[in-house]
Amino acid sequence: MLKSRNFLGAAALAVSFAVPAQAEELTVDSVMASVDGVEITLGHMLMVRALLPDQYQQLGDDVLWDGILDQLIQQQVLSADPLAKETARVRIALDNERRTQLASVVIAALADQAVTEEAVKAAYEAEYMTSEQGMEFNASHILVETEEAAQALVAELASGADFASLAQEKSTGPSGPNGGSLGWFSKGMMVAPFQDAVDNMEPGGIAGPVKTQFGWHVIKLNETRIKEAPTLEMVRAGLESQIRQKEVSKKIDDLVGLADVSRTKKEDVDTSILSKVDMLED
Repeated sequence: MLKSRNFLGAAALAVSFAVPAQAEELTVDSVMASVDGVEITLGHMLMVRALLPDQYQQLGDDVLWDGILDQLIQQQVLSADPLAKETARVRIALDNERRTQLASVVIAALADQAVTEEAVKAAYEAEYMTSEQGMEFNASHILVETEEAAQALVAELASGADFASLAQEKSTGPSGPNGGSLGWFSKGMMVAPFQDAVDNMEPGGIAGPVKTQFGWHVIKLNETRIKEAPTLEMVRAGLESQIRQKEVSKKIDDLVGLADVSRTKKEDVDTSILSKVDMLED
């Protein structure tokens, strides 16, 4: 954002400001200032406000008002200066910006139309109601540095030693003080050798030694349960996002498929041309 200051010296400018109006009376076409007959509207200010960097977005509107209006006035006088030339950079940037803004309007409209309650419910049922959610596991483990130490633990447990007590005494892992308890976890949350061992255990069983990158484990599977599906409201935001993305992607693919598109193959050009941005200054 340009700073609010008079950097134009003694240049003769005709700048006028609009008479204040109530917010409910204003529209995007309401004139906020005029520079040599060129109107600066509330719409211009709103667009600047919408595109401000994140560090400015938290500032109050009363703080931003003068800075935004000053910026637009300064840009207007600069754009009218004899040095202002419509180079290829300016012309192409305007083409790209218009294309981007129009595409954004279509994407927003498609996204809004796609998200209906029926679509959300259908996505929820497809994701969570028509397929198994899988198992959840509750397990404990004792982590030691060597296979021999793990084998010794298995022998002690076979002789009737208490798993939690051994974990508190012998485990080098962070769960040791809690008796080795890992709590509940879903398939895939643990490293593969550990998960593979758990998958083949029955509740109450002991397995080991099991080697992972963390060391040697002795594992006890405490219990299992069927993973419950989340409620619709818990996953609504994610489902709506998926619906929007799917609909927009489908529409883009459909439109591109219907359009008469020709394109230059990158094999037919020297792609280093993309780095020659100075061509835009011609």
